[in-house]
Amino acid sequence: MADQGGADTRARMLDLLLEKIIEDRYPSETMMDLVEELAEPDDLPAYAAVLMDKISEDMYPSYSMMRRVVTLST
Repeated sequence: MADQGGADTRARMLDLLLEKIIEDRYPSETMMDLVEELAEPDDLPAYAAVLMDKISEDMYPSYSMMRRVVTLST
């Protein structure tokens, strides 16, 4: 039972962080690091899509954000 609670907490925190990353024009490195730490393999495509949307919307996208997408794709 404790394992399920941990999985629920992980999923809720991941959703919360992804929502904050979507809303924030310049999300913090800390939030993105935590998402990458919490994410399961099935979560990574959605996270990569969020980052790619942010990159496509910005005239001068963050190098760090672009590196994260490259790392996710390998």
